[in-house]
Amino acid sequence: MAQFTVENLPGDLSFGSQVRGVTWQTLEDEHAREQLRELFRERGLLVFKDMEPTAKMQVALSKVFGPLKDHPTQTTPRDEETGDDEHGVIDMHYDPADTTGPYSGGFVRMDGEVLTRYSPWHFDHCYNDELNYAGVLRCAVAPPEKGRTGFMDGIECYRQFPRELRERIEGLNVIYTLDTRLSKMRYGVNFELEGGDMPITQDLLKEVAIFPRAMHPAVWTRETGEKVMHVGSWMTFGIEHHEDPEGDRLLDDVCHQINKMGHGTSAYWHDWSPTDMLIWDNHRMLHAVEGCDPKYERHTIRSTIQGDYGHGYFEDGKKIGEVYREKVFAEGD
Repeated sequence: MAQFTVENLPGDLSFGSQVRGVTWQTLEDEHAREQLRELFRERGLLVFKDMEPTAKMQVALSKVFGPLKDHPTQTTPRDEETGDDEHGVIDMHYDPADTTGPYSGGFVRMDGEVLTRYSPWHFDHCYNDELNYAGVLRCAVAPPEKGRTGFMDGIECYRQFPRELRERIEGLNVIYTLDTRLSKMRYGVNFELEGGDMPITQDLLKEVAIFPRAMHPAVWTRETGEKVMHVGSWMTFGIEHHEDPEGDRLLDDVCHQINKMGHGTSAYWHDWSPTDMLIWDNHRMLHAVEGCDPKYERHTIRSTIQGDYGHGYFEDGKKIGEVYREKVFAEGD
């Protein structure tokens, strides 16, 4: 029987595990596969160490947890190594020598430091009516400093959230749109933009103009009974039925509180090694990227796993293609 070892992540965390010893033999053993699935359901975040750093291994590991899901947009670059048969794998490559690439630019200033590849707290496919179950991420090229990816557990975040603020947001739905321009962020902004947005954020706008606005609950309850705080500041446009100054203040307060909790025991920040692979529950976790010095290359590859939680929907019951919002996007929505 294939064997692997499990230990808690560093720090006083109630979530997440580190797994060592996963090989091709492990992935072919159905008993081991079910053990990994059960561990993931319980812990929400698994960090696999000393993995074979190949696209083939990443796809095989991903399929332990479910079938792959294609990305909803065609603008987002795909990973060439996995080929056309694995449409769920996307390529996020910042190369400082490529000044016109899709991930060039988008520099921010935080605490007096200029950074690239910064991503605020969010959950994947928030702009869609259906989420994905999970993502598997590896970092083929990591910067020598910073460039960490953060993961915030919505269960622990809910427990630690200030009670008064939590009670005000619970029961409300948050509006999301696929506008990834940092220049258009409305809530929880903790940076200054240095120059323009990344080219990919501009290229996405025409494609996603046919997406209705998506609604997702700020708090939802798992089948196992835990409540999950699930509000991302990125791609967030307002509170359903409260698109007014009061609703804006509430959402801004919530997003700034989530930023604050990114430095506590609700969050884990991962320092990358090329032989790491990491899976997170997208229904439970938020994630973010702290950014790195623009002189350093950073290359991550993500596979996406199917499985919706059933609580999201498009505005007015519309479907993709039944609206056209290019003008509104161009004006900042």
